[in-house]
Amino acid sequence: MIFPTRLPRFLLLLPMLCSSLMAAESWDQWRGPHRDGRISGAKWPGGLDEARLKKRWQLALGPSYSGPVMNAERVFITETVDKKREQVTALRRSDGSVVWKRDWEGAMSVPFFARSNGDWIRATPALDGDTLYVAGMRDVLVALNSTDGSERWRLDFVKRFGSDLPTFGFVSSPLIDGDSVYVQAGGGVARLRKTDGQVVWHGARDGGGMMGSAFGSPVILTLAGKRQLVVQARTRLFGVALEDGAELWSLPVESFRGMNILTPTFAGNDRLFTAAYGGKTLGIDIRSENGAFRAVPAWEFKAQGYMTSPIIHEGHAYLQLRSQRALCIELATGAEKWTTGESFGKYWSMVAQGDRILALDERGELILFKATPEKFDVLSRRKVAESDAWAHLAVDGSELYIRELKALSVWDWSSVVSQP
Repeated sequence: MIFPTRLPRFLLLLPMLCSSLMAAESWDQWRGPHRDGRISGAKWPGGLDEARLKKRWQLALGPSYSGPVMNAERVFITETVDKKREQVTALRRSDGSVVWKRDWEGAMSVPFFARSNGDWIRATPALDGDTLYVAGMRDVLVALNSTDGSERWRLDFVKRFGSDLPTFGFVSSPLIDGDSVYVQAGGGVARLRKTDGQVVWHGARDGGGMMGSAFGSPVILTLAGKRQLVVQARTRLFGVALEDGAELWSLPVESFRGMNILTPTFAGNDRLFTAAYGGKTLGIDIRSENGAFRAVPAWEFKAQGYMTSPIIHEGHAYLQLRSQRALCIELATGAEKWTTGESFGKYWSMVAQGDRILALDERGELILFKATPEKFDVLSRRKVAESDAWAHLAVDGSELYIRELKALSVWDWSSVVSQP
């Protein structure tokens, strides 16, 4: 047999390309690799029974609403300790053992009327290669070396911009794109250089405080031919030019006390989807005429959203509502396809693969259902947490990461069913 002495260049690059593609699918930020709750990979098992879904390990923690993020070997989680400090911990995915910890003073109290939802760290970190970006409650963004936890830089937005401390804390999850990190902080929206935290621009300023404390998290979408940052603020939805922070378009969003919480979601054909507590469910078209952008309401529906960001599948949005029921709505027309008769907890975090949606209910129940406009088609359900589960469910390969209020548990989800 004759072996070639020189391999084609594309074959030499293939291992690196495969590694890059695998890394791109890691659960590394809010709502997963594409910031939309959708993942690819091997087909999910058809059930959540004990033969398929098995707990591997669990670790007790302080309270947090931050979702876990991970790379191939480690999972990173946050917690508030003794109501005084915020802590970040890197754990080995294999057994939950601690690799490193880093903490800082960062606690604060939210207003009494929001106290039932806690006053601990909220935003989900973003992991970019060997750097972890963590948003602390007191409007501080900290960049840590993900290998050893050493601090690379930090930016205190209140000191830097003279804004008021956000009344509900730093809630918005940071977004990495290219050489930049984008955040809703400092009473506005900012683009920072991710290597050193230098401010590239800071715009859309509202001062912070009570009504300037962002609840949603930004996304980057191409709408009306322009790639842009889409931001859900307390009273409006708007687009921002990535290069200089200039506002491209803006639309008021009706809500109760500024409770616009969802991540704005791409609904296809330059259309956005959102829903507000005390408002309506909306389809919004972004149009461009002679270089000027504008937002045009396409349809509205009476149902009110709450905290759950939707899953989009084949022209339909799946959403859990303020009424604690689930909704399927057609994105082209705003027509209701179904609303469940059953009520659930106050919040779902959802992950989708193909036509399957996995929803973690705030009360600790995991629900697997089929994404179909025909009916609410539950395939399996199971209790997986004992305390409130407000943090976003994370799925990476065959592993589920469930961050309930005071613990992190890791589950293996296998398609192989043990035979008796």
